[in-house]
Amino acid sequence: MKSYYLTDPGMVRDHNEDSVIILKNDEGSHLMAIADGMGGHSAGEVASSIAINYLGEHFRESFRKMSKVDAVNWIRDVVDEINTLIFQHEKTHPESKGMGTTLVMAILTKDYLLFGNVGDSSGFVMKDNNLHKVTYDHTLVNLLVSAGELTKEEASVHPKKNVLMKALGAATEVDVDIFDCDMDISEILLSSDGLTGMLDREGIEKVLLSEGTVEEKVERLIMKANNRGGTDNISVAYLVREEGDFK
Repeated sequence: MKSYYLTDPGMVRDHNEDSVIILKNDEGSHLMAIADGMGGHSAGEVASSIAINYLGEHFRESFRKMSKVDAVNWIRDVVDEINTLIFQHEKTHPESKGMGTTLVMAILTKDYLLFGNVGDSSGFVMKDNNLHKVTYDHTLVNLLVSAGELTKEEASVHPKKNVLMKALGAATEVDVDIFDCDMDISEILLSSDGLTGMLDREGIEKVLLSEGTVEEKVERLIMKANNRGGTDNISVAYLVREEGDFK
């Protein structure tokens, strides 16, 4: 495996509320995750840090010899625990009231690939040189598109396109989307909406299929998003599978 991640404040925001991680455990399983925080007075970056720090620690400590069913339950449990930790932080830090975060993760083992998602950060896979979006954005406009009340084109310029219908820290109970993916994929990409708000799927795919190292492609994606305005924090986590992995 080759992997790399990077986060950038973008061209408009004066601080970065995103947190990112890529981890490999001693079984060779990989965890990738991005959290995009929200809330005033730096509360967003606190919420995203709580999510990523807990997720990383829990993966290191407890993700061992898990069947796919066990891993699905592990994702649900860890998301519930992060949600609880955010609410507990709010109770003791009144200045953090209203904070929350998105969370998208991918877990790749020798037997399965799972994605978990809450919010509008995105998970993609590359298969046969085609980039496919795996996750579903929990936004108001996406709900309206699904209901046939908006077209995708109208949604892209809608004044409420960033309104989330689901996030960690928004409600005492959270329902994480879990996706069981085909293992016949060559690459995994996670991003915050700072990337997908500036580049469409085709634009991201073009960069990933271009020449360059894993690091260069991640840097190029962020540069392109910034060149198009960089109106939000931009985070990318990228993994490329290689022949012989898990053998």
